[in-house]
Amino acid sequence: MDIAAIDQVRLNFNPQGLLVINGAIGLMMFGVALDLKLEDFKRVVVAPKAPGIGLVAQFILLPAFTFLLTLLIRPYPSMALGMILVAACPGGNLSNIITYLAKGNCAVSISMTAVSSAAAIFMTPFNLSLWGRLNPATAEILRQVSLSPQDVFITIFVILGIPLVAGLMTSRLVPSLVDKVRKPFKIFSLSFFILIVCGALAANWKYFLAYVGMVVFAVFLHNLLALNLGYWSGKIFRLPERDCRAVSIEVGIQNSALGLVLVFNFFDGLGGMAILVAWWGIWHIISGLSAAYIFTRRRLPDDEEAMNSCAGF
Repeated sequence: MDIAAIDQVRLNFNPQGLLVINGAIGLMMFGVALDLKLEDFKRVVVAPKAPGIGLVAQFILLPAFTFLLTLLIRPYPSMALGMILVAACPGGNLSNIITYLAKGNCAVSISMTAVSSAAAIFMTPFNLSLWGRLNPATAEILRQVSLSPQDVFITIFVILGIPLVAGLMTSRLVPSLVDKVRKPFKIFSLSFFILIVCGALAANWKYFLAYVGMVVFAVFLHNLLALNLGYWSGKIFRLPERDCRAVSIEVGIQNSALGLVLVFNFFDGLGGMAILVAWWGIWHIISGLSAAYIFTRRRLPDDEEAMNSCAGF
């Protein structure tokens, strides 16, 4: 099989399925928002250093370094655009749990999740358009699909912004109900999304088997870059170890579910993008848990050892 054909593959996903996957990620975002409070946003203003460094690493450094990585390893254009898309997404909704397992600062992680989810409404279309057009290979794909940042903004606002606001309001207005349904709802929404992704994967299994080997190395390098960018950004600015761990995981665990939605909404299931983003979604769980294990093998400073707490986990 001609490996260059990955840029020509279009995965099968019907319009009804697209509506369902959009709804599923909206439910997931609503579930994440049930864990958030307005104080999580205020914390960034009161103690901005760690979340601020993390957000710069996530929305500025990671997209820029990803662009450089695509020039360095020169993957096929659709794969390169998939890498840029992943880098443009906010943190994933498993980052808080993995930060807890890594004995990182959960307050920093939750604050970054809250702010990055809101900022993604603007920053994801901006970074995708900016860095995608700077790479000549990926710029041609963007020209072919006539990508409109405004359309991406509207889509992200609907599937991230509205559920985020709805979840925050629900948590504030009926906290007793939210305490009862929070965990079951998160399990349901995540299971529902996994079921949909498995269905899409089954419908395109031959393409996945044929091309996944091509994206493994690119995703490995990209994810390793993300984890290290987060960690060393914190170290350079002298953050405590627990904060460095939180920033590392928050930058390394990207919202690949949002990435898949954008691939199917705007790129007609472009094979290289979809397979890379899907594999990232699998790999970042493995790498995140591996990073947490490595972190826990390293002893925290004495003044940080007793501070690992995270409400809700």
